Amino acid sequence: MSRVRIEKDSLGELEVPAEALWGAQTQRAINNFPISGQPLPETFIRALLLIKIAAAKTNAELGILTREQAEAIEIAADELLGAEDLMRHFPVDVFQTGSGTSSNMNANEVLAHLASNTLGESISANDQVNASQSSNDVIPTAIHVSAAISLQEELLPALFHLEKVCMDKAASLADQVKTGRTHLMDAMPVTFKQTLEGWAAQIRANIQRLVSLQAQIQEVAQGGTAVGTGVNAPADFAKIFSRHLSEQTGINFVPGDNLFALISTQDTAVSLSGQLKTTAVSLMKIANDLRWMNSGPLAGLGEIELEALQPGSSIMPGKVNPVIPEAVAMVAAQVMGKDTTITIAGQSGNFELNVMLPLVASNLLDSLQLLTSASYLLADKAITSFSVREERIQEALNRNPILVTALNPIIGYARAAEIAKKAYQEGRPILDVAEEQTDISREELERLLDPEKLTRGGV
Repeated sequence: MSRVRIEKDSLGELEVPAEALWGAQTQRAINNFPISGQPLPETFIRALLLIKIAAAKTNAELGILTREQAEAIEIAADELLGAEDLMRHFPVDVFQTGSGTSSNMNANEVLAHLASNTLGESISANDQVNASQSSNDVIPTAIHVSAAISLQEELLPALFHLEKVCMDKAASLADQVKTGRTHLMDAMPVTFKQTLEGWAAQIRANIQRLVSLQAQIQEVAQGGTAVGTGVNAPADFAKIFSRHLSEQTGINFVPGDNLFALISTQDTAVSLSGQLKTTAVSLMKIANDLRWMNSGPLAGLGEIELEALQPGSSIMPGKVNPVIPEAVAMVAAQVMGKDTTITIAGQSGNFELNVMLPLVASNLLDSLQLLTSASYLLADKAITSFSVREERIQEALNRNPILVTALNPIIGYARAAEIAKKAYQEGRPILDVAEEQTDISREELERLLDPEKLTRGGV
């Protein structure tokens, strides 16, 4: 039988595993919520510990805690942040009380346990580790802090890398012309450079939109305590807390203009999630373009050849699949679904508190992490390394009747359509048919129907 100890809270006594650092409230949550087996993300727990350090420093500065008590809490948090087995101390399920109180108390109890050992005297989870705080401002703050760190240190660098890879690849393929496609059907020619620069522009626009949200994400609810009024917190707590948190993270966190809004809603998280969804849509577009261009290689478009990363079939020898674009497309679908979840959760701001905070935290941070990983993979294992099948793209260009569009200003749409249909029906190059059906010299036709020239627009 596992060894246990007895812990006590306001509801009475409870058995807790003897080796556990948490106390009764965490154990009640473990017992009450055996739902998914999925704890909150590690990035969230790390943000929660950073908040506890900043709060302890602030409480010491304001005389709420002694310097020794604050330092003991800080030492405990630093020990946890450096531990390889950090998450074993934070087992509370995502699907818990909607305020995230169980996770806040989990942190309070673990820190109190460790700090008491360090100081050699009892540190209270509620009265000292949680001093000047409430779960109702700590958890919304942790959502913003963890998302801000993940965005600045992970996703934005990944997207900048993806944009650069697209631009570098575009420069390397500046002279490569291919058949353009609309409705998946042959259209006027484009260069690979134009296609790749289009992808880069999508990513750049996503970066700009994400950057525009950073100031909002860096506003925090801390100092509002239970309902936004700041009860039990000194008047200067929010300002001093934000200063300490900013010093710890290197990110400029500031007290929210209205703490009632930051506690009762998750509008900023919903906005960020919406932009993550837009980023996912962009990645899906790029991934699908790559899959189509790589399709075949004989019976599909076969314009490019993606890097062969693994065998593609357990039964068909020699088959290789576009595994990275497929994985990225699945990531995009997942992020779109998580955005729907966050949108619904955002509607659960009832009066002075949103009551789906853990769900918002989990899905938002998962989306940030998924998009970060997918962006690097798409850049490094698909875009950087694909090669162009020049013979294939040249063959398609030479036989593309849609090039006749360039003759519209000279012979009119109707006559050009007749020439295109004849070229289609007879499977002949448009140049040969146009020479037969018009009085334009072959030399002039070669100039007018030059695919490379047509990628530059104009008449």
